[in-house]
Amino acid sequence: MRNDRRLRRLVVDENTAYLWNFRQTKGADGVWRDTVTLHRDGDRTRFVFRAGGAGSGRYVSEGDIWFQGCAVDGRGSGINLREPAVVRALLDEATRRGLLRPGDRELDGWDLFYAVEAAVDLKRAAAATPATPPGSPPGP
Repeated sequence: MRNDRRLRRLVVDENTAYLWNFRQTKGADGVWRDTVTLHRDGDRTRFVFRAGGAGSGRYVSEGDIWFQGCAVDGRGSGINLREPAVVRALLDEATRRGLLRPGDRELDGWDLFYAVEAAVDLKRAAAATPATPPGSPPGP
């Protein structure tokens, strides 16, 4: 099992790099939160995805280790918050919207969900994968 507290490095360009991690916590209110935290130059930005109530269309893994880091909307769209490409898309979208400012900030990740999901569209990536060469053995 991976260590979620470990900081990973996300390089944006030759002058800009962030450290980031993923955490899954249950708040005092009993609501599960999946959080991606970016660290840079003493500033910390948290993208928080809170589990919604029944019928809200906002689902996180709620302590389940098998789906840890998955945020889905109940309509077939989802992102894996433990993937570097998703973290980069969160960073890019927050930068585009002017949300990254000095100091510690907490942002509602659901506000960025659809932009990130479109940037890291796994269905589109899978459709662009070349077909299996003839004679290949069947997959798993």
